[in-house]
Amino acid sequence: MIFFYKKAFQYDQYLLDDEYPYKDTVRYFQWEKIKVEIAQLENAVAKGGNWGVLSNYKNQNKEAPTIEGFVRNDYGRVSDQYDVERYQSAPLYSIGDETKLIRYGRDGWLVKILGSDTTEMVRIAGVSLEGEYLLPKRYLISWGDSVRFDKVVVVDVTNQNITTLEKNSDEWHILSMNPATTGVHKPPHAQETPTGIFAVQDKKEKMCYVRDGTSVIAGYAPYASRFTNGAYVHGVPVQYPHKKIIEYSSSLGTTPRSHMCVRNASSHAKFVYDWAAVKQSVIIVID
Repeated sequence: MIFFYKKAFQYDQYLLDDEYPYKDTVRYFQWEKIKVEIAQLENAVAKGGNWGVLSNYKNQNKEAPTIEGFVRNDYGRVSDQYDVERYQSAPLYSIGDETKLIRYGRDGWLVKILGSDTTEMVRIAGVSLEGEYLLPKRYLISWGDSVRFDKVVVVDVTNQNITTLEKNSDEWHILSMNPATTGVHKPPHAQETPTGIFAVQDKKEKMCYVRDGTSVIAGYAPYASRFTNGAYVHGVPVQYPHKKIIEYSSSLGTTPRSHMCVRNASSHAKFVYDWAAVKQSVIIVID
């Protein structure tokens, strides 16, 4: 594979340099790590085959069983040894024993579909996780063999930045380099943005959110693209009774403070919303 990055900005507001000052330190875009992640994806695509997405948003496909040796995390939720929660996840079973639950798979993870030996189970291989597993079919959205992943959004939870890239022949063009704010570990409600390779699953022009611990709608986030569980790439949140979109916040690019989502300038979130098509786009979260 050829990995040549060319800056060809399609969105140039709030543009960051490859390295830039933050307080008394320097932050930067981790291009070498990004290259490795994209290579992993491209190598998997080059081998051909059928693709799918793990799916269990809000446990809509039934809550996964409790794994043996589970732990309760800081949020009081059942988790596996990789700190993946049961809630909103898909159960992954041993290839040799479809009754043996090995781990949980995050909603939104990309997987290769390797085949099906039974009416209930499908064999899959992960991109964000190693190995092969059996998966109950109800937790899988099949995308077939006609997909192409030539649009990539990379979120860096360490440096609090976001970049978009698009493949053009053998080149990857960098379309934007912006500040972002990711999820913070703050029980019982706010959680970190998980790392991994996720599919862009759906979009909402306005994503409503509730006040912590209630079912009361507190406001909305504009131009939201969902990639895992309730995590979206979205614009600056608007708290009711205000209704007008807020373009920018001084907290962007500083420290994590979201509830798992990735906040952007609202115009950048709209750029991602308009550009990152389902079945063509992935969101890679790195640390």
